[in-house]
Amino acid sequence: MGRKSSSSCFAKEKMNFDPYILSIITFVPLAGALLLALLPDKGKTMQWGALAVSLFTFLCTLHLPAHYDYSAHGYQFVENCPWIAAPAINYHLGVDGLSLWLIVLTGFLAPLGVLISWNAIPKRKKTFYILFLLQQTAMFGVFVALDLFLYYAYWELTLVPMTILIATFGRTEKRRAAAIKYFLYAFIPSAILLVAVLWLYVQTGTFDVPKLTQLASVHGISANSPALWLASLAFLAAFAVKVPVFPLHGWLSDAVAEAPTAAVMVLVGKLGLYSILRFSFGIFPDESHRIAPLMIALAAIGIVYGALIALVQKDLKRLAAYGTLGHVSVAVLGIFTFTIAGLDGGIYQTLNEGLGGAAFFMLLGLLYERYQTYDMREYGGLAAKFPWMVTLFVITTLSVIGLPMLNGFVGEFLVFSGSMQWSLAHGSSFWWTALATSGVILTAAYMLWMIQRVFYGDLGIKSETVTGWDLDAREHIALWPLVAVFLVMGLASPYWTKAIDTFGAAASYPMSIYSPYVVEYNKTHHHGHVTLSIRNADGTMQQPKPIGVVDPSLAADALNKPAPQTNKGARY
Repeated sequence: MGRKSSSSCFAKEKMNFDPYILSIITFVPLAGALLLALLPDKGKTMQWGALAVSLFTFLCTLHLPAHYDYSAHGYQFVENCPWIAAPAINYHLGVDGLSLWLIVLTGFLAPLGVLISWNAIPKRKKTFYILFLLQQTAMFGVFVALDLFLYYAYWELTLVPMTILIATFGRTEKRRAAAIKYFLYAFIPSAILLVAVLWLYVQTGTFDVPKLTQLASVHGISANSPALWLASLAFLAAFAVKVPVFPLHGWLSDAVAEAPTAAVMVLVGKLGLYSILRFSFGIFPDESHRIAPLMIALAAIGIVYGALIALVQKDLKRLAAYGTLGHVSVAVLGIFTFTIAGLDGGIYQTLNEGLGGAAFFMLLGLLYERYQTYDMREYGGLAAKFPWMVTLFVITTLSVIGLPMLNGFVGEFLVFSGSMQWSLAHGSSFWWTALATSGVILTAAYMLWMIQRVFYGDLGIKSETVTGWDLDAREHIALWPLVAVFLVMGLASPYWTKAIDTFGAAASYPMSIYSPYVVEYNKTHHHGHVTLSIRNADGTMQQPKPIGVVDPSLAADALNKPAPQTNKGARY
């Protein structure tokens, strides 16, 4: 699926400014963590060190969109080096339209997490910032790994620092129980995932993700059908827990309630949704289509369930946790429609959740620093005291509920457009779409209700008895960049979606599996779109069909070869 690497250890493609950039991005936080371990924990040494490492890493991530070739397809910035001879495991990295902005998002949030934690971690600062940097390395590794074994190593690594952060730096005596619950929920499905990964290697003889995707898209993975189905479920279950998908969210509220703000900012959504798109859709496309109606139903229920439970919460962090369940469920709904709009919207909504969720949790953390409580009943009438804070709370709320001109609107519009397309093609699914759409109203209700309870009305107990302060310079620096991104992503969405389109369009048309035809891709220069042509088995051509930007490597092996013997019919 990706570009071929050169014979050297690292691929040097013409478009790549630096062939080692993905390794640099991945391992700079690890090097920073080792450096912090050698430094004395005095004054603000740990904060400044972690901030410097995170800022440098973020600047490195900006190299990717600056040098990314948006007109090309497949993986870019490829690094491919043999690692272990038997079994064949490679150090194989790459970036495409799916992972590009998730890498930048992870780099962007890291220095903001350091800034927001500046005064929130009074003890064991060295441990906290070392774990925080290790978490960055693990997350970057997940997004860039193109070897399934390497990916699994990074996937498991994300579990360790997060569990320790929750257990060590949680705010109440329940922190260890929350950490154990999170660990068990994530580890057990991941152990089963390892079995599925090894089974897949036995069947195919490779851990290479582009090769596995190519096998699945062109020829199909030759295996016993029930075994293949079970393997696909093992992959999906491990990823769904991390999203989390309803009803696998049992760890969410406790982990979010206990975890420090910087950890919560990266805890939910991104890893699981990315992994579903990359591996469940890429390696098990047929099985993913079969289970799509169930996943759409669960997503619709999750949207409404999350909003309804959030409405009755008194604890602000638990309200945010259940709200997060609803927001990531919107992304799940979009991607399982297998429409271009739905897939683009689901990926966009994943970015939105990362940004909006981070801003919301940061603001809650600042409120907690001032009043040492998340209980809404103790707040009220704070707008007069905190004009800047309430302004940022309102902007974040409007972004989350999808106000036009902000980023949330773009993601939700695309998701529900794709969901409606799915409903028109599958009449029985219309009510799930209607149910999911009603969740938008409920989301607005609990978010606006929270603003009213905390910042308006009568003064609460804490509001009266404790003197707070509005945002200081450090807090302004941490929060306003997020607001700027809300606006840019809302007003200039084509800039962000031009990379996403490449993946979304390709994932929505797995032609070589669902059609007895051979697919050809003819690039045009009209608004950057691509024309899809279908060549019949006898060589005659069907009417060209413009479908958006598509990855031609999905059909590379199918061209000039016999078409797969299937009567499933083309998916348009």
